Formats: sequence, C-alpha cells, structure tokens
Amino acid sequence: MLGFRDPVADAIGLLRPRTVIGPSLRAAGEWALRFEPFPHVRVGGLVRGTCWLVLEGHEPVLLREGDTFMLGNPPPYVLASALDASPRPAGPVWTGAEDAFVRIGPESEEDLYLCVGHIAFDDRNAALLTDLLPPLVVVRVADPHGTRLAQLIDHLATEVGIAAAGGPLVQNHLAQILLVHMLRAHAGRTDRPTGWLGALNEDGIGAALRAVHADVAHSWSLRELAEISHMSRSAFAQTFKSHVGVPPLEYLIQWRMSLARDALARDTLSISELARATGYQSESAFSTAFRRVVGSSPAQFRNQARQPRVAEPGTAD
Repeated sequence: MLGFRDPVADAIGLLRPRTVIGPSLRAAGEWALRFEPFPHVRVGGLVRGTCWLVLEGHEPVLLREGDTFMLGNPPPYVLASALDASPRPAGPVWTGAEDAFVRIGPESEEDLYLCVGHIAFDDRNAALLTDLLPPLVVVRVADPHGTRLAQLIDHLATEVGIAAAGGPLVQNHLAQILLVHMLRAHAGRTDRPTGWLGALNEDGIGAALRAVHADVAHSWSLRELAEISHMSRSAFAQTFKSHVGVPPLEYLIQWRMSLARDALARDTLSISELARATGYQSESAFSTAFRRVVGSSPAQFRNQARQPRVAEPGTAD
C-alpha cells in the first residue's frame, strides 16, 4: 500500500529532494554577481547586512538582515551591494569558494553574510511543486513567519561555519525545513497561489485534499469528497477547480499517476500491485489511465527508467 498523510509532506517526499548548501557569501564594498537560470528551488537569507536582488523582468528587491527568500525556476538574476554596481558572472566566483564561503572584498571589512541552499528534485515529478511557485518569494523578518525563518537561516549559517560531525546531514534537514516554512508563508498570504498549495488553507477543500492523500487507493466519488468538505457536489466541484486548477477527480488521477511514476522508477511494486495501490480494480484500467496522463504504458515507463540516466548538470552557477 502507498501510505501518505499530508499533501505538502507527500509532495516533497515524492520529489526526492537533493540539497546542496552554499557556498555562503561574505562581502564588503561594492560588488554585483549575475546568476544564470537554474532548475527547481533556491532558498536563502541574510544573516547580516543588506543587498539587492534583481530578477530579470521584475522590480528590484532590497533584502535586509533577517529576510529570507525562495527562488523557483527563476530567470537570470543579480545580487548586488547597489543597483548601479556592474555585475560580473557568478559562476567563476562561486567556483573559487574556499571552506564553504565566497569572499568579496577585505575580510576585515565584511558587512554582508548571505546563506543559501539549492534544492533539486526528481525531474519526473518536479512540476508538482515548481509549477505552483512564482520566481521569487520574500519573507520579511517582521512578517508572521519571518522570525522563525530568520532563526532557521541563522542556525543554517552556524552549521555551515563549523566543521562538526554530521554537519551535512543537519544542513540538508535545515534547508528542507526552511523550504516547508517558506511554502507555508507563501500559501498563507492574501494573494494565495493556485493549486493544492493554496487550497490547503481552505477548510473544506483542504479537508478533501487531506482525505485523498490519506487513502489514495479508495474509490473516491465526487459525492464523498463534497460531503467531507461540507458542500454540495456542484459547489465543491466549482470551488475545488477554482482553487486547485483542475476538477477534483482529475486531481486524484494526476496524484495517483505521480505516485505511480515514482514507484515504477524505483521498481518497488509490480504493475498489478501498483494498480491496486492506486485505486484501480484491474491492471488494464490502471494502464489506460497511466498512458493518458504520462504518454506511455507503465511497462514502457519502467523499462525507460531502468536505463542509465544522463548525469545531471551541477548546481553551481
């Protein structure tokens, strides 16, 4: 049986996150670095100082001490001490990092400390999360979630700065905790995101989503989900689609197929077992649904997943 509990935890677990912390940036004087696009998510925050974050096509944002940010599949962007500073490519600078730090300017005059981490996901299901994120989310230290996030960044920065046993493990967990809190902050804003992330804050729709994730093998009907949400079927269907972007039963199918892709890629269940685990009475019914969503049969997908994968590009800019 495929056992799951909470939509956010389920999605992040299914994405098989791989975290690379740092290097962190310590800087003094005038500087500017241009970063190229990268896949998936980067999280970070200012432990000390201020700097400008300028995403291509967006208004510049001044980050202050204690602020945190999340970048989702962003376009090229610049980090700079001042808007009129001339940027240089970040790649060579990042490559020259020593002891997990990139330093710009005299060490004795450093007035900025920026801690960052890159989180990459399994490409097969990455869109579950990345499609819901804007290129930039900023949480100010004075925001409701801001103090907690600032504390996490400070803790992460401390771990980066020491060579303690188990440091990489602690850093990875802290970065993923930071990601979850950033998602909560983003979902809790008045300009809520569409998709399941925003819908979780709606009592009725959120209850239906949690029910689906708790028992994906159940033969859910529109009537059952509407009753869980304490709505009529028509009101539930309309509200669910307006918040999540797809009808309720289509969401159920999409989630089941995301689970199926993961299980087939890891070869943990036979196709008949997977059909039952995802709520299908027969292997043929499961295969038909899988082909409609994924574009290939389960057997073809599994065989392709067994082939050696091309090495992923590095996360350095």
